[in-house]
Amino acid sequence: MRNRFLIALILGVVSLAATAQTIIKSTDSHIKYSGRIAFKNGAAILSWSGNSAKINFNGTGIKASLKDEFGKNYLKVILDGTVLKDVELDSLQHSYDLVSGLASGPHTLELFKRTEWIFGRTLLYGFELEGDSKIEATPLTNTRKIEFYGNSITCGYAVLDTTGKDRGTPPYEDNYLSYAYLTAKHFNAEYSCIARSGIGVMVSWFPLIMPEMYDKLDPADEKSTWNFNKYTPDVVVINLFQNDSWLVKQPQHPEFAHRFGAKAPDEKQIIAAYQNFIKTIRKKYPQANIICALGSMDATREGSQWPGYITKAAEGLHDVKIKTHFFPYKGTAGHPSKTEQQAMADDLIKYIDKNIRW
Repeated sequence: MRNRFLIALILGVVSLAATAQTIIKSTDSHIKYSGRIAFKNGAAILSWSGNSAKINFNGTGIKASLKDEFGKNYLKVILDGTVLKDVELDSLQHSYDLVSGLASGPHTLELFKRTEWIFGRTLLYGFELEGDSKIEATPLTNTRKIEFYGNSITCGYAVLDTTGKDRGTPPYEDNYLSYAYLTAKHFNAEYSCIARSGIGVMVSWFPLIMPEMYDKLDPADEKSTWNFNKYTPDVVVINLFQNDSWLVKQPQHPEFAHRFGAKAPDEKQIIAAYQNFIKTIRKKYPQANIICALGSMDATREGSQWPGYITKAAEGLHDVKIKTHFFPYKGTAGHPSKTEQQAMADDLIKYIDKNIRW
């Protein structure tokens, strides 16, 4: 009887060992994060478009413990550089099975937040490795670094909506398909994306403008402040003024009155506002190449004054590392489609290759 008990105990221990999981907490140094990431109550907070968490492991599968603030965000699951699936998150904390049943061996798993911060924070508590899988060395940091400041175009608003309805709800937004991320991916560059749909330099469709948002760690927390010493980009791309170009002509809009009173800004004021923001970014990054961009929506259509405002602003700063680049007007309704975002990326890549050494 005693021998049977010992055999059963040994088999139980072996069984438990075989099914045991390795837990990697969100603060573990083996996880490589991209973008501005806050940490609170044992969780990494993924807020910004393009925030990601990457981990190397040797084994057959991996899970993640996640919770979404409002249950509206989507994460891309990327294994060894290939997108496996998109995960719609829940507002309750769950263990999500990211991938399982792999051939045992080295793998890289990345979670990429494709939706913007207005849909809420995504909390990553950690990863769970399947069976006898083991954690590997932290993924390497890329040498090149790029940062984008933008609006809905940069977020990837409605890029997945093929119906022509131009819907900006979470199922149709994907920063992974935006010109911004496509450009970073092409250059194998570290990626930071500071963007919100509807935002402007002087005025937005809501009470927040880029000069008030650009320095936030957690954009939903007005008291949070980003430490710019943590990430120094080689290239900064600023694609703004699309929303300003509409709102300066709408004196009935509450934000027009909020920002301008009763009178629209004149050319001198528009140029000065843009220059002030560029000077702010230059103070944060004294050596960076700054590309003042615009497009590819109607702010760059033929006859628009807005590319000229940006050109005058940039030239007036007398800085050889501050450049301009305008995406051709796409000539279609709504926000850029997947094809149009790729065309923007191709255009920007070509410009950077020709004009910037990094």
